[in-house]
Amino acid sequence: NRKMEEHETLDTSPEGLQRLVAATERISIIDDSDALKKRSKYIPLRLNEEERKLFQILQGSLEVSEYTDNVDVSSHMYGGWSGYHSLSSGKKEKIIKQQLGEMFSLISGLYVASHVKDGHKLVQDQEFEQNEAFFQRVFELGRRYKIMNPDKMRTTYGKLMFMIMDAMKPNLIDMSVYAPISSVHAFLESKKGLALLEDENIGMATRCIVGADGEAIQKESERRSIARNALFEAHKSKHLSVDDITLVLDSLADSNTYILANRHPVDRMLFFLKKYFNPAVEGEYSLAIRNGKGGSCLTHSHSTQYTFVLQSLELWREIQHEMFMLWHKSDDDLLGDDGRYRLVDTGQGMNRMKAAPKVGHAMSTILGRVQQRAGSWVGLSVVHLGDRDVPNPLVFIDKYTQVPRILAPIVNTIERLQTLVHEPALQLFIDQFGGLDHVCKTILRDFFRHGFDGSGDDGGSCIDGRLTSAWNWCSQIEKKEYYPIFMLTGFFGFDGDFRK
Repeated sequence: NRKMEEHETLDTSPEGLQRLVAATERISIIDDSDALKKRSKYIPLRLNEEERKLFQILQGSLEVSEYTDNVDVSSHMYGGWSGYHSLSSGKKEKIIKQQLGEMFSLISGLYVASHVKDGHKLVQDQEFEQNEAFFQRVFELGRRYKIMNPDKMRTTYGKLMFMIMDAMKPNLIDMSVYAPISSVHAFLESKKGLALLEDENIGMATRCIVGADGEAIQKESERRSIARNALFEAHKSKHLSVDDITLVLDSLADSNTYILANRHPVDRMLFFLKKYFNPAVEGEYSLAIRNGKGGSCLTHSHSTQYTFVLQSLELWREIQHEMFMLWHKSDDDLLGDDGRYRLVDTGQGMNRMKAAPKVGHAMSTILGRVQQRAGSWVGLSVVHLGDRDVPNPLVFIDKYTQVPRILAPIVNTIERLQTLVHEPALQLFIDQFGGLDHVCKTILRDFFRHGFDGSGDDGGSCIDGRLTSAWNWCSQIEKKEYYPIFMLTGFFGFDGDFRK
């Protein structure tokens, strides 16, 4: 990573930019065996074919469920706090048990419909409690799938987690629906195959292969195939089959692809910041902001705002690199403490308020690393968790999955312009906005100023407020004078797709 950053500062020509993109796309996220062994504890195991069928049953059940509509309602209906501290907790628990029972019935029915023989055995003369392992497996699949696919289950994941939270309350139901998320490390440990993670071929065998050169892709694919075959020969045993090794390698490759896809927009924005702006030279495209002007709630000089943006992007980059760990910590915090929470009106509707000590500790560690590299820190270092700004770990993790959704469309617009400008008709259109260089600097300047001006928060520069300000900027994109340029490059929104 350090070599990559040095390359960025040394060569900002179009040719250098292309080489940098290619280097970024080919890079293997795995650095060494120690780092991989630690990271593998948080990398989810890829779903196999049978697990995908079970996941579809869960997803279908969640889509028709109205669990949160019936359970998370205004507290005065139950006489006070939610959880089992409510003054009318008996009525609340009755509704929860009824809703959970409906969910178990729906999952069982869909399983019978799709697996007639096995499904018949599951439900014949059986109570839900006797199928505890089955429900644990189904609910674990949903949590594991979501970690690897944050753009999926956007309307159903919250319901899933809140169901599990409520089911974990003592004496509510006579079974547990919780199971730890299946990770690469746990799988290899159960198969006595942890030595696989220390093999020198593991990096090549799980490398992301992306690019436009067909011949280069073919060569990389052949090298990866050779590395995988070497791993098969060295590590297959009576405990660890070739299929098991393939599953592990595919899971590690998925994790590399995930990190690359989510970290890449941050890397590109860091590159653009360094390419188009200089903290020592203010010039025509100044990044300075003033409280009360243009909606800004902060006052920063050009150099201070440059540093503020740089440090924010560096923090986001570090968070994206550690997202698997943060997902696990969030899962632990959300489902820990016997599912205790409070239902509170946070000003953004009714939300479950729950502390997140593990996420908080992890964020403090990440922030400390970034601050140590930065030397001096601009703005506040407060990380909101378990309060009205970020009421629970679910809200926290959702906030930081937004980072690539915010940055990727901006990166795509800037990069697409480099190609479109070579088409005569489109070049004339771009020239109406002042030419390629002016358009790029104008878009980036506006984002680096008003995407980091405290306008989306209460005027603060805290860790979460930076991200909220960026999202506030996105909500105003249609009002920008350069919005037609975004549309020209294929822009359709920052929020992605809410479908399955």
